[in-house]
Amino acid sequence: MSAFFTDHWLGITLVILAQCLLIIVPLLVALAFLLYADRKIWAAVQLRRGPNVVGPWGLLQSFADFLKYIVKEVVIPAGADKAVFLLAPLISFVVAVIAWAVIPFNDGWVLADINVAILYVLAISSLGVYGIIMGGWASNSKYPFLGSLRSAAQMISYEVSLGLIIIGVIISTGSMNFGDIVRAQDTGAGLFGWYWVVHFPMVFLFLISALAETNRPPFDLPEAESELVAGYQVEYSSTPFLLFMIAEYLAMVLMCTLTAILFFGGWLSPVPGLPDGFLWLLIKVLLLFFVFAMVKAITPRYRYDQLMRLGWKVFLPFSLAWVVLVSFLAKFEVLGGAWARWTWGG
Repeated sequence: MSAFFTDHWLGITLVILAQCLLIIVPLLVALAFLLYADRKIWAAVQLRRGPNVVGPWGLLQSFADFLKYIVKEVVIPAGADKAVFLLAPLISFVVAVIAWAVIPFNDGWVLADINVAILYVLAISSLGVYGIIMGGWASNSKYPFLGSLRSAAQMISYEVSLGLIIIGVIISTGSMNFGDIVRAQDTGAGLFGWYWVVHFPMVFLFLISALAETNRPPFDLPEAESELVAGYQVEYSSTPFLLFMIAEYLAMVLMCTLTAILFFGGWLSPVPGLPDGFLWLLIKVLLLFFVFAMVKAITPRYRYDQLMRLGWKVFLPFSLAWVVLVSFLAKFEVLGGAWARWTWGG
């Protein structure tokens, strides 16, 4: 029987499908509760109750919203390109899901343990722009089209900064594998051995760039209600809109997970002696998600020129200078090679 799952093409396919479902299903269920948490945090800051009717303490509100979107009629504008209009949210959703294939949840808990995992995530996340552009163009309206162009410009601008920041981590590790990056932070010093110490300035730049990359406030310019009335998704309703929303939240949780893996030790315990495991990664992701939610609640929106200036005139030169600095620190093994972890293994 075991040979069927290791040698036969059907058995291998079933194993891969089961592994994919083991990642996607818990992720989507967790996303429902993270959406609930996002709304409750925002409500608490504004001194209101938030979702509190459907289920105990409103815990089932996200599932009720899900059913509402599913049963509503899909409205397609008369002048829209129907095929592209429906394909756009599907592309955004699929791209957001398949990026999780290389994310390690624990030591060895990864669907595809490839050596170019970082390159894969950057390539896949870049494809999300196509879904947004297609959605804005296919709507056959100037407001969604303007929103999609603004979103594409914003995502491309901050992908450059994200890439350069990650290059510093790659230099320190000597690998683009997420598992190797986490293991390189296992120095026996607990949380003080993680990359947030030696790459301290880049943690803030990465978090801010992640906010801009995922169109979260204060960088939600593509969806500015006062100007573009929800931007590229204004003509969408029902299930297509739900796919766009899930894709956006999946991207945000992915950025929280990447931050935890790249700078905060992934599944490693913050206290030496305590066992490592998936629970630590979950706690870190939840704390980072709380930071994202609080930024949404307390930060005023940027103007679009401020957004572009921050990305191109501040983050880009600063992150590029950091890559050069880390290269020198790693080359000359400053502080015992704190920026050259690949030398520690002998």
